[in-house]
Parts: sequence; structure tokens; C-alpha cells
Amino acid sequence: MKKKILIVDDHAVVRKGLMQILHDEIPDAVCNEAESVEELNRKLKQDDWDVIILDISLPHSNGLDAVKNMRAEKINIPVLILTMHPEDQYALRALKAGASGFLNKESAPDELVNAVRKLLEGRKYISDSLAEKLASNLDPNKPGQLHESLSDREFQVMCMLATGKSMTEIAEKLSLGVTTVSTYRTRIMHKLNFKTNADLTFYAIKEGLV
Repeated sequence: MKKKILIVDDHAVVRKGLMQILHDEIPDAVCNEAESVEELNRKLKQDDWDVIILDISLPHSNGLDAVKNMRAEKINIPVLILTMHPEDQYALRALKAGASGFLNKESAPDELVNAVRKLLEGRKYISDSLAEKLASNLDPNKPGQLHESLSDREFQVMCMLATGKSMTEIAEKLSLGVTTVSTYRTRIMHKLNFKTNADLTFYAIKEGLV
């Protein structure tokens, strides 16, 4: 029986490239595509999928929120997060949200194929470096990092602020109001006990988040 894979990414070139790789390496797979979470939700109702490949940064929404909503609705399709965001920033959050694997877009095609095959087999895909992070997180003597107290959206805004993006730029990128972004910034500063964006930038660089 053909395996159905849905690729969700807002860049057509990325979707077509992924479809070609999977078509060449997994001949029994049939790929379809969506460019937004809204289209993903429609296609979830229209068909049954064996694996979903999902980006984090999508128009008007967030891939991690999409995974959380799927799990809340008891939709248990394996999800591979495929993103430009570094593993250090988002891998653990993706797994906690309910994803079955995490991969950076700079990874080699054979790693992508390996990850998809594992998910099709009902397994999870975790890189060696991520496995080390998971093991480290289980150490009861390891102190938690400050940014672990942030929500996924707050963490996303924090990383963008740390790279020097303005409130307006962040609002446009995340399809939020400037006032909403300002509220997120206030929460971040309070939770991390920071005073300025420079404090955020220094912390993010020190922790390898940017």
C-alpha cells in the first residue's frame, strides 16, 4: 500500500525539492503539499496521512502550535519538524509539543530519507546530538536554563529580539500586532529578569541560541 506524506512549507521550491527526494528514495510514497497551517487542517479532514513534514515558521501560524493542536484533537499522525531553526533552539520544544522527529533543512538528503522511513515504521527520529541533550536534561543535578520558563511563542520572540529585529519586523513575520509583540517582550523581560534588549542578546549568544 502506498504511504501518504504531506509536506507543509510556505516555500514552493522547498516543497518540490522534498517531493522529488522522497519520490526517488521511497518509491512507495505518495507526496502531497500544503503551504500553510490552514491548508494543512483542510487536508487533514480530506485524507489519511502516514507522515507530515512540517516547518515551524509558517504564514499566520506556527508549526509547533499546529502539532499541539493536532495532539489535542487526538490526531496522532507522526510529524517531522523540518526547519531552518537550529536544533539547539527548537528540537526539545518540538518533541515536547508532540513531534516525532526534528531535522534542520541544512541536513543531507539521506538523513531526511532516514528520518521519514523511521516515522513510517512508527519510530521516532532523534539525531545523536539531540539524544545527548535529552539525556542531559534527565540529569537531576543539572540546573534548568532561564529560557525554559518561556512559552514557545515567547521563546520565538526572544530569539528574534536577540538578533536585532524590531517590534514591527517581528509583528510582520509572526502575523501579530505590534502591541501583542510588546506584551510578549514585557513577559520575557519579567520572566528572565532582564532590563534591555542588549541583556537578551548577550544571554542568547552565551547560551548558543542565536
